[in-house]
Amino acid sequence: MDGLSLGHVLVIGIAVLVLFGRGKVSSLMGEVGRGMTAFRNGLKAEPEPDSATTQVKTDS
Repeated sequence: MDGLSLGHVLVIGIAVLVLFGRGKVSSLMGEVGRGMTAFRNGLKAEPEPDSATTQVKTDS
């Protein structure tokens, strides 16, 4: 009960490849990578100021 060892990870990886096939796993990892890239780009992009909050009208 020491946690996951390298042997455990290899057995799990082989089982996933057998169940889903190499093509499905590779396309899934590609989609995960694209999602992470889009998330990082979204975090880096500066939000545009909302025109309703930046323009204040005063009737004085």
